[in-house]
Amino acid sequence: MTPSQVTFEVRGTSVQGEAFAICGSCSTLGNWNPQTAVVLQADDADGTLWKTTVELTRGVAVQYRYFKGCFLEPKTIDGPCQVIVHKWETHLQPRSITPLENDITVDDGQFGIHNGVQTLDSGWLSCQTEIRLRLHYSEKPPVSISKNKFKKSRFRVKLMLEGLEEDHDDDNQDKTVTQKMSNTLEISLISDTEYKSRHSQPECGYGLQPDRWTEYSIQTMEPDNLELVFDFFEEDLSERVLQGDELPGHVGTACLLSSMIAELGKSAGILTLPIMSRSSRKTIGKVRVDYIIIKPISGYSCDMEVSYAKYWRPRTTLDVGHRGAGNSTTTTKLAKVQENTVASLRNAASHGAAFVEFDVHLSKDHVPVVYHDLTCCMAMKKKCDAEPLELFEIPVKELSYDQLQLLKLAHVTALKLKDHNASFKGEESPASENQPFPSLQTVLESLPEDVGFNIEIKWICQQRDGKWDGNLSTYFDMNLFLDIILKTVLENAGRRRIIFSSFDADICTMVRQKQNKYPVLFLTQGKSDIYPELMDLRSRTTPIAMSFAQFENLLGINVHTEDLLRNPSYIQEAKSKGLVIFCWGDDTNDPENRKKLREYGINGLIYDRIYDWMPEQPNIFQVEQLERLKKELPELKFCTCPTVSHFSTMSLCKCRNSLMEMNGIDNLSDA
Repeated sequence: MTPSQVTFEVRGTSVQGEAFAICGSCSTLGNWNPQTAVVLQADDADGTLWKTTVELTRGVAVQYRYFKGCFLEPKTIDGPCQVIVHKWETHLQPRSITPLENDITVDDGQFGIHNGVQTLDSGWLSCQTEIRLRLHYSEKPPVSISKNKFKKSRFRVKLMLEGLEEDHDDDNQDKTVTQKMSNTLEISLISDTEYKSRHSQPECGYGLQPDRWTEYSIQTMEPDNLELVFDFFEEDLSERVLQGDELPGHVGTACLLSSMIAELGKSAGILTLPIMSRSSRKTIGKVRVDYIIIKPISGYSCDMEVSYAKYWRPRTTLDVGHRGAGNSTTTTKLAKVQENTVASLRNAASHGAAFVEFDVHLSKDHVPVVYHDLTCCMAMKKKCDAEPLELFEIPVKELSYDQLQLLKLAHVTALKLKDHNASFKGEESPASENQPFPSLQTVLESLPEDVGFNIEIKWICQQRDGKWDGNLSTYFDMNLFLDIILKTVLENAGRRRIIFSSFDADICTMVRQKQNKYPVLFLTQGKSDIYPELMDLRSRTTPIAMSFAQFENLLGINVHTEDLLRNPSYIQEAKSKGLVIFCWGDDTNDPENRKKLREYGINGLIYDRIYDWMPEQPNIFQVEQLERLKKELPELKFCTCPTVSHFSTMSLCKCRNSLMEMNGIDNLSDA
C-alpha cells in the first residue's frame, strides 16, 4: 500500500480553549470516534486557518467531518483523551477524498459548509454532565417572600456560578488527573411568543413571569462540586435596598451546593432554598428550584459517522400506524389486532405505513417493553369456577419481563367490564406475534428495516389538578431509564429510520443531549377539551411547545389534531420556524380530517386502522428505494416487484422478469 501525505485545511473561528479536529472513516482519522480524532493546528496570526498533515493510503476513499470543541486531559494517566464537542458537521453525505498523489493539500473552505450547504449541529454529552435549574409558575410562583416590604414585589433573578468547593486533602492521591474544563453557565427563556436560547444574563438577571419558563444550563466535569448563588432583585431597580449598594434593588440571596443534589441521588426533582436578606442575613422567603441532571449514556459512546437529529427530507405527508394497526382498547372503533404487538406493527407496515408508532417503558428487571399504559390488570386466583374473576390494577414497572409474558394480564379497561373473564379470552402463547409486552429488541429484530419506528418513550405525567398518570408519583431514575432504552435502539436499529417522541419535555431534552443520531419530536396536546391540562407549562399550548422545540433544537413537534383543526395556521407557523410537525388523536381517524391536514401541509399523520384505508402495498421509502435501484442497475429496469425486499439473495427477483447477477445483488446495500 502506497502512502500519500494529505494536508487538510479549514477555516473557522474559535474561543479560548477550543480547537478544530478532523474525524473520519479510517484508523488514521479515528474511525469516526471523536476521542481518537486528529487535532488541527491554528496556522495564521488571527487563528482562523486550521490545518494538519496525515498519512493516508493512496487510492483508498476516505470520508470525514470537521468539528470543534475542547480536548481534555484523560481521567487517568493511561486513559483516552476526553473530548467535548461544541459544534460538528452533520451533512448526510460527509466530505470525502481519494488521494492519488504523493502529496496533496485539501482546502475545505469554511467550517460547516460543504457543497455550498451549511449544516452544523451542537454536540452531545460525551464525558461532561449538564445540570438544568428552572424557575417557573407551572404549579405555583417559584419565589415566596414573607417580609411585608417585598410581599407585592415582582422579582428579577440572576444565577451566579461562584466556583468550586476546594478539597485540600492530599492524602488520597491516585492516578486521577485534574480536569481542565471550565464550567459554563447559560440562561434560556421560553414562552408562547418567543424563546431565547443559551445566552449570558443581564447584570440584574431577568424578571420572573407567569407565562415564561426560565432555565439555567451548567456544563461541568465535577457535577458534585459547584456553588450556585441566586441573586434576587426587585423588578423596579430605581431604589437601592442598602445604602451604597452597587446593585440597585438587590433584595437577597439563595445558595445551592450541587452536592445537595448528588446526595438526593435523583436525576430530577424540586429543591426549596431559603432566601437570605442582604442586610441582616435573616431568612426573608424561599425559592422553589426545579432541576434535572443529564449524564452521558453509561457504557456507550456516540460516533460521528452519521446524524439524522435535524435531518428531514421533504416528502408528501407520511402515514404512521398508531400503536401499529391501531388502538384496540379505548377508542370508538377498535382495531382488529391487539395494539403494540409485533402482529399489529407488522399489519400496519404491510399496508404501506412509512412509520409505525408504539410506546416503550421498562419492566421491573429493566427490559424495554412495548405497551401503552403504565398499568395493567391482573387476575386473582379463583377458589372455584363459579366465583367471578377478581381483577386488580398493577404498575407495569412492578412486574418482571418474564412475568409480563406468562401472567394472566388484561388492559385496565377490563375493570369497567361486568364479565371480567371476557378480558382473558383468546390469549396467545408467549411465542405468538399477538402476545402483548414484546421486548423492544424483539420488535427491532422482527420488522423489516425499511419500516420506520416512531418510538414514544412513556413517562409519568402530572395533571394540573395534581393527579399522576396511573397514580404513580414515583418512577425509575430518568438517566438509568433512558440509557437502557437508548442503548437498545442504538445497538440494534441498524439502518432503520427512528424518531423518538415523548409527552415529557425533560425526556425530550435528555434524549437530545444524550445521543447525536436520531431526531426527537415533542408530543403535546395543546389546548384540549378531551384531555385534562398538564402541570408542565411547556406542554399547555402548541405555541410554547414550538418554542421549547426550537430552544432544545429538536426536529419538531407532534400535536393533538383537535388543536390543529381549530388552529390550522400552527402547521405553517411550525414549518416557518424550521420544525417538522406530526399530529395524533382520534380526530385523525376521520378521512376528511386527514385530507384537510394533508392540504395544510402536515408532515406526518398518526392514525388507527391503516388497513381500512390502504391496501397491502410498499411504503414510500420502499418505493423510493426501488426507483433508485432501477435507475442505477439496468437489470432491474423492467422488474415489477413492489419492493426490493422481494428479491432473493441469490440470482432472481421473485417476479423473474429480470436476471439478478451477483454483482447486482452486491450493489443493493450500497444503493
